[in-house]
Amino acid sequence: MKRLRVYCMSVLPALITVVACLIIWELTVLIWDVEDWILPPPSLISRAFFETMHFLPEHIWMTTMEAILGFLLGIAVALVIAFILDLAPFLRKSVYPILLFSQTIPIIAIAPLLIIWFGYGMLPKVLVVALVTFFPVVVSVVEGLQSSDRDMIRLVRSMGGSHWQVFRSVRFPHALSYLFTGLRIGATYSVLAAVISEWVGASKGLGIYLIKAQSSFATDRVFVVIVMISILSCMLFLLVLLVGRWVMPWKYKQHK
Repeated sequence: MKRLRVYCMSVLPALITVVACLIIWELTVLIWDVEDWILPPPSLISRAFFETMHFLPEHIWMTTMEAILGFLLGIAVALVIAFILDLAPFLRKSVYPILLFSQTIPIIAIAPLLIIWFGYGMLPKVLVVALVTFFPVVVSVVEGLQSSDRDMIRLVRSMGGSHWQVFRSVRFPHALSYLFTGLRIGATYSVLAAVISEWVGASKGLGIYLIKAQSSFATDRVFVVIVMISILSCMLFLLVLLVGRWVMPWKYKQHK
């Protein structure tokens, strides 16, 4: 009960700020008589949400599946690449700059190529999400592995520990916090990447629904999609945070 009370007190300022912003938004639109198609008030946006509840779930489900599958694929590829770069210093020096350069390419420019190569199904959307989410995981894991405690490594080796035992007992546990930092960053971008990939070509998803709402000047429905994208991103972020607490209980016990 005490922990719940402390948590409620910690989120109370944010809730008050959000409510105050919504009230100011509503009053500003009302006082200045702003057209609904330019800036709808929060009350109209909430009404549009309830009006679209009967067909919005299928779009939410499609975008969620694309984001989760792409996120998982990006994690798997990132871990493999990070472990290879850690084991091979030459590859780390030669491939790492290429990975950095790849992030300068806009994802909206890559999505059409994936559509051409793999069609209009779910696969190109999943690949777009994977491309967006794998980079922060790679960078975080490599940094975590390279910054392991050298004294602990020497201690395990002096006790006859093999390279695998050093990796399992020292280096990888140390890199876990870095890994989940990268996962939290990737989680915040995964839903957005799925939406962007749907702009190029899709029949279902929040991205295609957003385009339809924009083309018909249904600004209230555009805001509904924006809110849903934010909620999905926050839910995936919280899921990663909960998994991190489960995998690394020692880290959070130290901060109590």
